[in-house]
Amino acid sequence: MKISYNWLKEYIGIEMQPQDLSKVLTSIGLEVESAEDFESVRGGLRGVVIGEVITCERHPNADKLSVTTVNVGGPQLLHVVCGASNVRAGLKVPIATIGTTIYSGAEPFIIKQAKIRGELSEGMLCGQDELGLGTDHSGIMELEASCIPGTLASDYFGITSDTVFEIGLTPNRIDSASHYGVARDLSAYFRDQKNIVLHKPEINKFSIDSKIASFKVFVENTEACPRYSGISISGIKVKESPDWLKKRLLAIGMNPINNVVDVTNFILHEIGQPLHAFDASKIKDHTIIVKNAEEGLVFKTLDGIEHNLKASDLIIADSSQPLALAGILGGLNSGISDSTTELFLESAYFNPVNVRRTAKRLGLSTDSSFRFERGTDPAMPLFALKRAAALIREVAGGKIVSDVIDVYPVEIKEAVFTVSLSYIKMLIGKEIPSDTIKQILQALEIVILKEQEDVLEISVPAYRVDVKRPADIVEEILRIYGYNNVEISSKINASITYSEKPDHVKLRNKISDILSSNGFNEIMCNSLTRYEHYDLLDEEAKDRVVKILNPLSNDLNAIRNEMVFGFLETVIHNINRQNSDLRIYEFGNVYKLHEGKDNKSLSKYVEVPVIGMLVTGNKTDANWIAKDETADFFHLKGFLENIFGKLGISVLSYCIEEHSNAIFAQSLKYTIGKNILAEVGVLQSKLVQAFDIKQSVYYAEIHWAILLELVSKVNIQYKELPRFPEVHRDLALLLDSRVSFGKIKDLAFKSEKSLLRSVNLFDVFENEEKLGKGKKSYAVNFVLQDAEKTLTDEKVDKIMNNLIKVYEKELNAQIR
Repeated sequence: MKISYNWLKEYIGIEMQPQDLSKVLTSIGLEVESAEDFESVRGGLRGVVIGEVITCERHPNADKLSVTTVNVGGPQLLHVVCGASNVRAGLKVPIATIGTTIYSGAEPFIIKQAKIRGELSEGMLCGQDELGLGTDHSGIMELEASCIPGTLASDYFGITSDTVFEIGLTPNRIDSASHYGVARDLSAYFRDQKNIVLHKPEINKFSIDSKIASFKVFVENTEACPRYSGISISGIKVKESPDWLKKRLLAIGMNPINNVVDVTNFILHEIGQPLHAFDASKIKDHTIIVKNAEEGLVFKTLDGIEHNLKASDLIIADSSQPLALAGILGGLNSGISDSTTELFLESAYFNPVNVRRTAKRLGLSTDSSFRFERGTDPAMPLFALKRAAALIREVAGGKIVSDVIDVYPVEIKEAVFTVSLSYIKMLIGKEIPSDTIKQILQALEIVILKEQEDVLEISVPAYRVDVKRPADIVEEILRIYGYNNVEISSKINASITYSEKPDHVKLRNKISDILSSNGFNEIMCNSLTRYEHYDLLDEEAKDRVVKILNPLSNDLNAIRNEMVFGFLETVIHNINRQNSDLRIYEFGNVYKLHEGKDNKSLSKYVEVPVIGMLVTGNKTDANWIAKDETADFFHLKGFLENIFGKLGISVLSYCIEEHSNAIFAQSLKYTIGKNILAEVGVLQSKLVQAFDIKQSVYYAEIHWAILLELVSKVNIQYKELPRFPEVHRDLALLLDSRVSFGKIKDLAFKSEKSLLRSVNLFDVFENEEKLGKGKKSYAVNFVLQDAEKTLTDEKVDKIMNNLIKVYEKELNAQIR
């Protein structure tokens, strides 16, 4: 947001250097990101003065040039060679003296003393286009005869210089999205300086000239448009705006359009209230209707783009057609044009949620929507309407020819709540005098309705949409009081807490981040489940289920012994709702009943924390680039081992073996000694079918206690990036079908511990006719690397030969 320093001073009489004011603005929460100098004419006409041509003679060596002497108010006349046809003695002209920079061309140039065709030239008589004052290049400018030679051209032409602040406005501070809003904040900061007074823009020039125009306004959706105001002005003449108005807009980077539109933009940046002017002749039946659009309505906005509207979009319409998108942008056919003589001026308060939803969906972002989306002042529309109507009458002529229309069925009340002085001081951390607190509140236009001992009942202006609770009041007081005025305490209170290593909360959050970043959604299933689910498992598992003695229902008559049933219930719930591609996980507990040694007494319940993971359906959402690819066992296995890798658990820490049980048809079991770290595989078809699921489901489970113990032993060390290249070698091994890849991997790392970096399986082939019964072929990739030097072929061949010998001996492998 751009704020002009000169414009700002119209509302608050501050005389500070711009760089000092930028520090103040930043300290009160309006961060100044940059401050740039602005001049209404580039270069500010520095070095250009008013001169009088004393003599003018034909150049002796050039027919189209003249030699002149010019009085610039000094003791000596300047000799200037000029090529303009209208130069003559007695003319008052602007002259660029030696050293002046002229910006008229593509590249600026500096006026220097020179000889032109043998005649001395000590300056340049300037035309309008050369000074940047216009586009006329027919000759030099002819000024009024009353001009005094030596007068600075910047003074004569009223050139203004300014400083423009770029303020990084946070979304909650829309109350300061205007020059008056910023001035209002500054007045609170300078509350103790009696000479700095806040001046609100005036509306005393507003008056109704006649009531010959009659507009009717109907607001059908008062929730989306709580307040709508309007007025009619006729007899206007749309033309170029006066200089003062154009300079105000140019200073903040806005291009002037015409006097009517410029006034609405001026009001927007002056007091923060968006306005919209309609050509009244294009409003059928002089009727304005604020309503929701018809579904599928095509509406063309001022930028010439057509938009398909939804029934939730709010529009401004007349009795037959839409005129504008409420709070966002006007329509192409109802805007102000050069032929407009009568207008209807709109000033309203729109629901921020409604405007935000429509603007985001249509991809429209305007100065109006920026403010309405964040919440404008519901008390401002009427004031802004009167201010703008008076200004339009001033710059465009015409008369105000209707009553002020103000449809405001339910007044938006100011926020009223209580806050205690002790709470304010406690939260700030400093004993600020109570009188100072009250003065700041009053300076911020926060009214103290009642004071009872330590408690203040306050009323917050409606334009402060972000102040709704006591903590917000503390923030307001502190930013005006000054964060830098709260000293750092010499006393520090701290509590030392000891947590287990590794921290199970941090570890859980880390695993959640890994899974969520890979497209998993976390679920939370009920610990209560159906006992009948366990009929699908073996009797041993069923015997360990903890039954509830007084269940609320037959569906919740046991505590879960396995997490998988909650996952399957979630899967079928989603499939029934057309969502069959799933990645889900859960942190939870399972509960088991363990019998004592005599199998009768000393029974106990055990709570076991686990992490469950499940994938089913396609790997990715349907798209035009890639074909549908169904998730498989290796897909989930990769996610599982990715977790281990992120936690620093080496592949050498665990053993992998094939396994199957009542839950898994095929699985891999990750073990550390006799303890099971994790298990991953495809679920038994009877489990899946029992839940009416007709697609393969892959499930993994990590035992939390074992994982914690393993992570506690991980010693992460820094290792520099390798400087020498990796070497890849492949082997095709013909093996007995019972041999798992895990055994191949384990033997490889046992055989070569120093240079082997990874072992990867990239192909499996089974064919009884070609390989023989009970045989399969594994294509395995080995990655070797030496951190100290580049590996030679001899060294690599030696390692690979050793691996081949190990596989032939231990696995009875044949090299294909």
